[in-house]
This record gives sequence, C-alpha cells and structure tokens, in this order.
Amino acid sequence: MNSLSGRHRHTRTGLESVTHLRERHLTMIALGGVIGAGLFVGTGAGIAIAGPAIIISFALAGILALLVMRMLGEMAAEHPSGGAFSVHAEKAIGPWAGFTVGWTYWSAVVVVLAVEATGAAKIASGWLPSVPQWVWVLVFMSVLTAVNLTSVRNFGEFEFWFAGLKVAAIVVFLLLGGAAILGLLPAVDPPGLANLRDFLPNGWGGVVAGLMAVVFAFGGLEVVTIAAADAENPRQAIGKAVRTSITRLLVFYLGSMAVVVTLLPWNDSQVGASPYVAVLDKIGIPGAAQIMNVVIFVALLSAINATLYGAARMLSSLAERGEAPKSLLDRRNGVPRNAVLASVAFGFVSVLLNYLWPDTVFLLLLNAVGSALLVVWGFIAVSQLRMRRTIANPAVPMWGHPYLSWLALAGIVAIIGLMLADEQARGQILSTGVLVAVIAAVGAGRSAVRRRSRAQA
Repeated sequence: MNSLSGRHRHTRTGLESVTHLRERHLTMIALGGVIGAGLFVGTGAGIAIAGPAIIISFALAGILALLVMRMLGEMAAEHPSGGAFSVHAEKAIGPWAGFTVGWTYWSAVVVVLAVEATGAAKIASGWLPSVPQWVWVLVFMSVLTAVNLTSVRNFGEFEFWFAGLKVAAIVVFLLLGGAAILGLLPAVDPPGLANLRDFLPNGWGGVVAGLMAVVFAFGGLEVVTIAAADAENPRQAIGKAVRTSITRLLVFYLGSMAVVVTLLPWNDSQVGASPYVAVLDKIGIPGAAQIMNVVIFVALLSAINATLYGAARMLSSLAERGEAPKSLLDRRNGVPRNAVLASVAFGFVSVLLNYLWPDTVFLLLLNAVGSALLVVWGFIAVSQLRMRRTIANPAVPMWGHPYLSWLALAGIVAIIGLMLADEQARGQILSTGVLVAVIAAVGAGRSAVRRRSRAQA
C-alpha cells in the first residue's frame, strides 16, 4: 500500500511539474511581458514628437499601465483563470462583456503574431540573406508552437530565459548610460544638462502626442494574469509578480528614456530611427546596431511565444464558457492543444495577408485591432470597480480604491478621446470601435438567445 501510494504521489508530482508555472516564471513573465520590440525601436517616434519631455509621456503611460496591472492583479488573485479579464468581465458585467473582451483580445493578438513573426524574419534574413523571409516565419512559428504544445513548464522556461535576456539588456544599457552621463567613461564627454534645456520643444501638445505614441508599448502586461491560472499557487504567485514588477518596470522605461535624452539631442536623426543604437554608438560600443538587432530579435521571439500562449488560453477559456467551439477544450499536460493550433493557424493567415496585401487588407486588419489594448484596459477597470463589491479581503488590493480605479478609467477614456481628435490616429480608433461593436452585438445576441431559451424551458 505504501509503495503504491508513493508511486501515486511521484506520478502526481511529476504531472504537476509540467502543468504548472513556478513563481520565478511568473515574475519574469511580468517583467518581460511589457519589454518588447516596441520599447527598443518604437520609442524613437515618441522622442521625435515630445523631445526630452517623452519622460513625462512615459511616466503618464506607465502610471496608467501600472494601475491597470494592479486592478488586474486584484481580480486574478481572487479568480485565477486562463480567460483572465474576459472571465472577470463576465462575472462583473455580464456574459456579453466576457464574450466581447475575450474575442477582441484574441482577434488582436493573432494579428500581432503576424507582425512579430515578420519582424523577426526580417532580422534573420539580414543575417542570412539566402533564406527567404517566409522560411524564417515558418521556422519561428513552428518551433514556438511546439514549445507551447509540449507543456506549460516548457513555455515558462522559454519565456523565463527570453525575458531574462531582455531584462539583462536593459540593465546593461542603464549601467553604461549612467556611467557615460556621470563621466565615468573616458571615451565620452559628460553632457551635463545641455540636451535637457529645451525640455518641451513642442509644448504640452507634444507630451500628449508622445503619450499616444508610447502607451501601446505597455501592451503585454495582461499575459501575467493569464499565466497565473497555470501557477502552482495562483494567489501567492500573482501577488508577488505584480508587487515585484511594478517599480522595476518604471525604472526600466523611465530610466532608459532619461539616458537617451540626456546623452543625445532629441532631434538627432539617429535617435528618431533607433534611440538605443544611437546611445550605444555614442558610448563607443562596437557593432551597436547588430547588438540591438540581437536584443530586438530575442524580444520578438519572446513576444511570439507569450502572444501564442495568451491567445490559446483565452480561446480555451471562451470554449469552456460556451463562447467558442467545444472542440477547443482538448488538454494534455495542461495545454489546450487545439486552441494553440487554432491560434497559430490564424496567425499564419495573418502572416500570409501581410505578405500579399501589406498596404491594403492587412493594414485594414491591423487598424481594426490596433487600439484593442485600450478596450481591454477599459473592461478591466469597469470589471474591477464592480467586482470589488464582492471581494471582502483582496489578496492584492487595488491602491486607493475606488479613486485610483476611476482615475485609470478616466485616463483610458481620455486617450481614446485624444485619438479621435487626432487626424492620424482617428482611423485606427474608429476601426477598432467598429470591430468591438460587431463582437459586442454578437455577444449580446447570444446572451439574449440563451435567456429566451432558459425562459421557455
């Protein structure tokens, strides 16, 4: 009996070892989730708009993102689920809301898969020009699909090391940049505050425009609460991940922007193209462009890995709640295999559209999902405000509730309003609005049919 019991415990422990994420995985996913290629490349556009005041733009966007993360952490600790904010919206607002935010998120991330895979393929083609881009896309998507299919622990290990490399790159950048600013590097003359004197070159309007440019760089923080459902101890793990990542993310983002605008003139053409490469060149690091290419490449592979994971868990959660085909519920080693395959299949379709019609069909699709992050954040804020009434003693309480929750929601609405007022951003926000309205109408219709069926029964 003892022998059988021991074998049973060993088998169960072995199964749990591959079907659960450890705390270190979740903490690194929280840190790495928002350190993407957008930070390393896309911030140049924000600096060109706002100048050194991009620090203020990033601070505002970062505060909003951290408030959303805290609200999400509060709900995830109480109700850990692979559907995360979709499940929370269903519980707090209604089935139509869970349907809307779940399908909006999934639609967005499978399109983002195409962008990430194409970006990684372009870098790889630069290293090996003889290999066509489509081959690289096939390789990356296939390998990371295999990683996501084998076990939850495999995903966690890959993402742990991917995120670790991104975090290490940021830390090294901050150390080198700080040393250059303080005059500790003999090859660099310390700039003092010369590059910060024209702090608001485009006024506060530039800060607002910069905010709209950089807020989307914080997309990805939601993956950690999706992953919380696969943690060994969800309540403890999500609490630790949220608490330890918040200050570090602010240091990484604001610190790196401070280094860039202090060391270099904000209107330097190289800063606009690639701020991190510009700083490394200034410091005198040989092969700066290739070093950053490696970092961006790793960031993109990490993003593909995490995006596919999040898409599959969301789709599986929708299926569990009857909002997607039941065939997507197949699970092995804790992995929703059919949901992974369905998500990557639509990712491949998006890649194909990107190759065939990049400036027409794919651009339309990308615009439609471009502002989905703000929709998801809006649902998170409303859900937390309503769900808090049912939580007596939250493990990860939202700061200053309900005032900071309302402030976050107001900030999200304000950014949407600013995008509507901006001629360049208006098309994106309207396209997203149409997509969300269609999904919400389908969700409301499904809910009405179900209520009618129950009433007749």
